Amino acid sequence: MANRTIQNAAGAGAASATSWAPILGFIAWGVATGGIGGALTEIGPWYRALKKPSYQPPDWLFGPAWTTIFILTGLAGFYAWRVARTPGLRTAIAAAFIANGALNMFWSLLFFKWRRPDWALLEVGFLWLSILVLLIVVARRVRLSGWLVAPYLVWVSFASLLNWAIVQLNAPF
Repeated sequence: MANRTIQNAAGAGAASATSWAPILGFIAWGVATGGIGGALTEIGPWYRALKKPSYQPPDWLFGPAWTTIFILTGLAGFYAWRVARTPGLRTAIAAAFIANGALNMFWSLLFFKWRRPDWALLEVGFLWLSILVLLIVVARRVRLSGWLVAPYLVWVSFASLLNWAIVQLNAPF
């Protein structure tokens, strides 16, 4: 039964032009969220001068981590979208992804562009909640989708701790 759910969610069978639209939409979500967030992320003298906690991962790890997260989360959205039976459910899935993408990009704007880790720390709570909503919305459709979003929730939980430590080590801003 689980395999059937995954096959149905992945859209087994011949693909029409219409069936490609959802996967392309979720790919676009991942590219836009990651691309705009990345463009807002300035690793320059200001960031390098910040005191960071000892458990801060190396800078090179963030790109692959975010890329993996966006691929997994995009797949989760696509699988859930494919099994959503009503336009209302599909709208809820799309709205959860749009809100999450906006909050993700806003965090980067606050932290890196505006150089306000303290404001970003407040905003990350909303980002975390949007990921939890995303996880619940997709997991209700396809259990696998919930598991695919789980790394995003874990990573942002960890990033929240990093954000908190940076604020503690460097305040006031």
